[in-house]
Amino acid sequence: MNESPQDELNKSPERCDSPASDATASAAMTPEQLDEAKRYGRAGLRCDLLDRTVDLVYLGVMALVLARPIDAWLETCSVLADFWTLRLLAMLAIVIGLHVLVSFPISFYSGHVLEHRFGLSNQTFGAWLWRYVKRNLLALALSLLLFTGLFWVIWTTGPYWWLVAAGAFFLVSVILGRIMPVLIMPLFYKIEKLDHPALMERLAGLTEGTGLSIEGVYRLDLSEETTKANAMLAGLGRTRRVLLGDTLLNQCSLDEIVVIFAHEIGHHVFHHIRKLILLGIVYSAAGFWICDRLIALWVARNGASLDYAQMPVYVAPLIMWILTIFTNLVEPIQNTISRGYERQCDRYALDRTGLRAAYVGAFQKLARLNKDDPCPHWLETVLFHSHPPIGERLAMAESADDSAA
Repeated sequence: MNESPQDELNKSPERCDSPASDATASAAMTPEQLDEAKRYGRAGLRCDLLDRTVDLVYLGVMALVLARPIDAWLETCSVLADFWTLRLLAMLAIVIGLHVLVSFPISFYSGHVLEHRFGLSNQTFGAWLWRYVKRNLLALALSLLLFTGLFWVIWTTGPYWWLVAAGAFFLVSVILGRIMPVLIMPLFYKIEKLDHPALMERLAGLTEGTGLSIEGVYRLDLSEETTKANAMLAGLGRTRRVLLGDTLLNQCSLDEIVVIFAHEIGHHVFHHIRKLILLGIVYSAAGFWICDRLIALWVARNGASLDYAQMPVYVAPLIMWILTIFTNLVEPIQNTISRGYERQCDRYALDRTGLRAAYVGAFQKLARLNKDDPCPHWLETVLFHSHPPIGERLAMAESADDSAA
């Protein structure tokens, strides 16, 4: 029976603790490998929770205690006193720079020490540090640009700034989506056209009728950084492309690569990137509106009225703090939607290729290569995981019709 994409999306997922899942996971990992994957997952989760806690505490202290004194200190400089935009840039640079320093120990431990401890990193400390510096410099530049634009929207559009800002978010998302694989990712990874005639011939058949050009298949050099394997769909419009990690290409058979590629095509076929951008507009409008209301309450509590044209720059850390809290609260909703999209693409890959055994083999390899706990606690999945557990995905494949496609 043919089912609509929405029917596929709404299907109940296979339970990760089902017997089929346990059997498949056992076939994928030895008890030692499974134990190591669980220890790696727990350690990563602890680092993530600590990092989130540090972010919330730091931004809370900055917003409620330090922002005004910092702004007053900046105002003592005659140039900054007369030009609010420059003072805003200085405030943002201080807040973001101090945050990088505060969070550096966690980033170093989780991104370098932990990865080496579990044999997942190929980077020296110098290589890791250089990439960390580049990533934070890029984040700083984007943050300065976006927050300056946000404050100009507040200063010029008044009470409806949150609605205008949500529209601007859409434009920024489209621009970033277009330039991500061609300008941003090459700053960190070597990306080149996939040169594998036999594989390209197989992939060409999968792209027929999907609107995705086989010219948009690229090799992503991950092995310089990690032993983990990965693949992704990136870009919008003419920059859209499927990126296959060299670690994936080196470890998987042709059939396994084909079924993983089919999964990535599914994201294109079902317009998942476009849907997530549109969903982001809704989230951003809600987040900005909440910021507006809380700022108004904060100002009123201090016995003043909210003057958008004179919105002080010391409000910037407060906006950061509110948006960080909001993002953490809505993340489980976003993750639920994302996991639904991933299930949809998994079923699409099986239906499109009929390669159930290759699908199972590919995800068993991914579990081993990435030391991915196939069956994490359900609450961890709900709160933090954008992809279904591998155990669940394997159980789905095991129960799939042998005559798919």
